[in-house]
Amino acid sequence: MKRIAIIGGGISGLSAAYALEKKRRSGAGVEYILYESSARLGGVLVTEKVDGCLIEAGPDSFLTEKPWASDLCREIGLGDQLIGSNDADRKTHILVRGRLVEMPDGLMFMVPTKILPTVLSPLFSWKTKLRMAREWFHPPHKANGDETVAAMVERHYGPEMVDRLADPLLSGVYGGEASQLSIRAVLTRFSDMEAKHGSLGRAMLAARKNAPKSSATSRSLFTSLKEGMQQMGDSLVASLDGDSLLTGALVQAVNRESGGWVVSAGLQSDQFDAVILAVSTQSAANLLRMTSSTLADELAGVTYSSSVTVALGYDQNVRAALPPGFGFLVPRSEGKRMLAATFVHNKFPHRAPDDRALLRCFLGGARDEAILSLSDDEILRIVREELKQILHLTAEPLFTRVFKWRSAMAQYGVGHLERLQRIEGLRRRLPGLALAGNGYNGIGVPDCVRSGMGATEETLKTLGISASHSVSTPT
Repeated sequence: MKRIAIIGGGISGLSAAYALEKKRRSGAGVEYILYESSARLGGVLVTEKVDGCLIEAGPDSFLTEKPWASDLCREIGLGDQLIGSNDADRKTHILVRGRLVEMPDGLMFMVPTKILPTVLSPLFSWKTKLRMAREWFHPPHKANGDETVAAMVERHYGPEMVDRLADPLLSGVYGGEASQLSIRAVLTRFSDMEAKHGSLGRAMLAARKNAPKSSATSRSLFTSLKEGMQQMGDSLVASLDGDSLLTGALVQAVNRESGGWVVSAGLQSDQFDAVILAVSTQSAANLLRMTSSTLADELAGVTYSSSVTVALGYDQNVRAALPPGFGFLVPRSEGKRMLAATFVHNKFPHRAPDDRALLRCFLGGARDEAILSLSDDEILRIVREELKQILHLTAEPLFTRVFKWRSAMAQYGVGHLERLQRIEGLRRRLPGLALAGNGYNGIGVPDCVRSGMGATEETLKTLGISASHSVSTPT
């Protein structure tokens, strides 16, 4: 019987455990123990219901085009619970000089693919619009090495595009800055498109033209669950062997001994044939410091940013007065602490009654770690003051919730892919060790599912056990 330890009970660890549970139930000689330091499993997948509204403390959805999360949901019996975003109402606004400006039609993640709407939009200055026109003649460019997202976007469209689109968009996804994030790690396709086509606009049009007819045009951009994202975590936990799940179990050390691994948690130590570290790279570094200081140093080199999510519920009068669309983004040049806000009642069905407005505001990120030191009341005061400035919203909320996530989002800085190669080389020197989580090849829920599944596949292969399962894993 092969014994495997999983450290971390977030979506990555639960996905790894699910793949192992399937293997165990099929008759394979494998058992596992999952250690989670907190009192609950599921990590950032936290959903609350207040006044008929469904509030997401962490991610509210995942990208539909990444199949690993939706495939797993179907496999654990949640296929009929999957819902798509209301894309017919998908408008996003950008705060520019204190007023909201709608993003023009044809923008595909900051790349203009339609000239007329962009030219007519007040979002950009004429100088930037001329840069966009010239960009269609940009020659192919193959970078000698990695660079920041800001460097590439500025080369094509100028600094205004970085300030008003690239930076706010990346703040919303990564909690990071375009001037720090790696283009090759964060927007790999952009590097490939620039090398082949030169112009990102022409490349986007070519990609859309060559896409299968039944693909993205018929699907919603985002996918969620009717009862919230916690439904996914809860269903995964229910599918596992309860005796194999340890909560409130803080692991202090993971050491390689006698061809296996010893996991020390509290006053107890246990022996395993393999271990999957489904925690942040910072935590993994601490656990592996005595085993491989070199690997620990590389893992510690991946930094993280923190975030604060604030939910506010209002009545039907506020709902009627809000702008249409999914919400707005706030460039840092606007001098606000808020990074973005989502009009949840517009984005997804089943999130709020017809007579309620549900707003979700985001703060923190790489430039504002200090927000976490403020009290909930101070954060609410900031959010309400900025909503008053941006939306002229003065009504008292019916309810509020504040959620703080410390060091939750990995920052893929310049050289991240090279760092991953070094980490992988060092990991291979430690048989039976696998790594999972959002610190490696993607921070979204589908990426974490793929990461956990891939870690299990790698572990079973190392132990000489066939790892076939129905949910796609990395090749």
